[in-house]
Amino acid sequence: MTILWTIGDINGIGPEIILKSFMKLERGEQFVVVGSFKVLQHYVDVLSLPVQLKRIKNIEAISTMDAAQKVLPVLDVGKSIRLTQGKVSASAGELAMMAIERATTLCLMKRADAMVTAPIHKEAISKAGYSFSGHTDYITYLCGSDFSQMMLCDRQSKLKVVLATVHVPVSKVSALVRQDGIEKSIVAMAESLAKDFAVQDPRIAVLALNPHASDGGVIGNEEQLTLEPQIKKLQKNYRVEGPFASDGFFGTASYNAFDAVLAMYHDQGLIPFKMLAFETGVNVTMGLPIVRTSPDHGTAFDIAGKGIASEASFIEATLMACEIARARQMQNEEGQ
Repeated sequence: MTILWTIGDINGIGPEIILKSFMKLERGEQFVVVGSFKVLQHYVDVLSLPVQLKRIKNIEAISTMDAAQKVLPVLDVGKSIRLTQGKVSASAGELAMMAIERATTLCLMKRADAMVTAPIHKEAISKAGYSFSGHTDYITYLCGSDFSQMMLCDRQSKLKVVLATVHVPVSKVSALVRQDGIEKSIVAMAESLAKDFAVQDPRIAVLALNPHASDGGVIGNEEQLTLEPQIKKLQKNYRVEGPFASDGFFGTASYNAFDAVLAMYHDQGLIPFKMLAFETGVNVTMGLPIVRTSPDHGTAFDIAGKGIASEASFIEATLMACEIARARQMQNEEGQ
């Protein structure tokens, strides 16, 4: 199995966590970094890491390599670039997106089984001239998909959280929930849980938008007008329950009774998730024809190049990518 690691923003911790992950992961899969050989070699030297790199010109070159050996192949995608650790750089943003484009293309062509993306910086890719809000939007575009959504997963607590709205101001959440509803999210969750995690007929919880689930309409009415009717409709085909008041839901660990949770907005879902899985959380992108995961953290410019970045989430993202790729392969073989 071939797993591609995109280098992320080279001025952040991406190269460091990639190298540290390679040192700890068991040799069985073939890992390939898509990015810059010179940059990775710089981090190997500066951090004194016992990793041997090999520059390759195309993915076919790995066929002659032994995955059990401690050699990490690097597929160069861009021109030489100067490091400015901890700072926003247009050239770093361009390299990050070029790596993502190459990895996505290779996965679509079935030359690789999955991709794991190291963190990028939104301002850097904007300075590089990309109009996408992040790598997920760009990957979705490259895949020709109409819809994608992130599912935050933790293998230890088994918690899986999806957000009905993501990076939008809180002032716009109510209108978006009313406008878009939850049906598309629930369908995507059910499909991903079945295809990627072998959870047939999953049990899904929906969190309320308002405190105390609005107390019967006393504190807002989104529950009565939008969530409850849609949940009732969805229950004809899916095991969906709610809306639950989020404080009590997480406070009593009710999530343990469900396969996944749909939160209404960013902080409602991610604060409790990161309290439970700050270093082990993984972002799995639903709705794509390829397998893509990423660590649940950012570029961490403040500690770039210091050798103190934790690779835990990147390792988890890699292990989950492998599990999902195997699950999809098994389903494809059974369907033949």
